[in-house]
Amino acid sequence: MIPKMAFGRSGHMSTRTLFGAAALGSVSQQEADETLDVLLEYGVNHIDVAASYGDAELRIGPWMDRGLRDNFFLATKTGERSYEGAMRELQQSLERLRVDHIDLWQLHFLLGEEEWEVAMGEGGALQAFKEARDKGIVSYLGVTGHEVKIAERHLHSLSHFDFDSVLLPYNPTMMDNHMYCAKFNELMMVCQERNVAVQTIKSLSRRPWGEKTHTHATWYEPFDTQQEIDNAVHWVLANPRVFLNTAGDIHLLPMVLDAASRFDPALSQADFRERMNEATMEPLFT
Repeated sequence: MIPKMAFGRSGHMSTRTLFGAAALGSVSQQEADETLDVLLEYGVNHIDVAASYGDAELRIGPWMDRGLRDNFFLATKTGERSYEGAMRELQQSLERLRVDHIDLWQLHFLLGEEEWEVAMGEGGALQAFKEARDKGIVSYLGVTGHEVKIAERHLHSLSHFDFDSVLLPYNPTMMDNHMYCAKFNELMMVCQERNVAVQTIKSLSRRPWGEKTHTHATWYEPFDTQQEIDNAVHWVLANPRVFLNTAGDIHLLPMVLDAASRFDPALSQADFRERMNEATMEPLFT
């Protein structure tokens, strides 16, 4: 089984690999249900989805109808920046997921200064977040994002509001970027001090697709052999303070969870980095 640790101040003992439900965005219900079987096999107990992930919330809804709500810490996201838009999207998520309560609601991909000001200002999404939490509709609040500047932006968000979690990219090529690495490590220190959960994405990113034909549902070319996935997953898990969100392709999921179930905490990130073929690796964000 996959090891667990407390998801920040929530105290929920989440598996260190969280199910990235973007993988369900364009699959059938049968494929989704087969994916559920894989999650249950490995004991994954935390789902991360978003209103913008195609049909993903709709695919999870029937799982909740099967009496599995208590099996999962359930997180979703909104890309809306206004109070009205965020509240409307939260209601839609509740209906699609077939639940009356979300464990973690997250501001999705909050990067630009202008949209940040809208979300954090009067009549912004943050007002909806606090109200939903006060009403007991959601329990915890988070912020997510991509791109090289996102660690810096998360620091800015945490200086404005005491979010319970952050989500951002984390892989060797990202950490080779000195600017990103410095801000990521600064963010990690703040999150450790405040007991803020740190979720990581893009662990399987080999490089951008470029002109290649896409062979997976991920929007980057992923590592796709078991050995490559082992190294990538173990590199992330060697940082004991982060969670790994699985890749957005249901066909990669069994290999990711298999790798996570065999993680050896005695090894370091340097051990796994040495095994990775750097000639095939390019940064996804520059």
